[in-house]
Amino acid sequence: MNSSETPILIELHYLPSLEFFTRLVRGNSVVLEAQENYVKQSFRNRCYIADANGTLPLTVPVIGGRKKIQIREVRIDHNQHWKNVHLRALRSAYGRAPFFEFYFDYFGDVLQKREKYLFDFNLALLTVCLQSLGLTNSISLSETYLRETEGIFLDQRNLIAPKSDFTNRTFYQPVSYVQVFGKDFAPNLSIVDLIMNEGPNSLTVLKASAL
Repeated sequence: MNSSETPILIELHYLPSLEFFTRLVRGNSVVLEAQENYVKQSFRNRCYIADANGTLPLTVPVIGGRKKIQIREVRIDHNQHWKNVHLRALRSAYGRAPFFEFYFDYFGDVLQKREKYLFDFNLALLTVCLQSLGLTNSISLSETYLRETEGIFLDQRNLIAPKSDFTNRTFYQPVSYVQVFGKDFAPNLSIVDLIMNEGPNSLTVLKASAL
């Protein structure tokens, strides 16, 4: 089995970055890690967008995130008013983007639902992202946790992390596109930034960015 046929094994992120999606444009089938323990301060519940003040983090609050807990059991903390904060932030950041009217409602519909579990919430958003990009990768969930994956998967788990800049890896080569705010291009934001600004051209930009 060559590398273009080997399934990618990767954890599920919240509105993932461009770097995350450069793994998917290879055309491989994707296995989402569904048996791991939750990792705090990761992209599992965090993403970055760009607004008038620069790069803005959006974080989904979770219950019991400091404890050892299986990823599919991590619950979203709906006692915090994060949904309205995220929706307002996305409208403020991308309301003037060329393709905001075409795509925002798809994301907004998921964000406004009271999804109980973080994993299910992220999976619903990933589905919207894939459909918006026109990516048709086969997506499945891991059934057991494997420490050794050689010859089975291209193991990409825990490589993309907030504390490690994308320049430390060889996944993503920034290809600039017009963004709503700022004179300087902000690379590797959430895929939402690319979709809102480039629409149907997003997949072309991703393919050009993939190493």
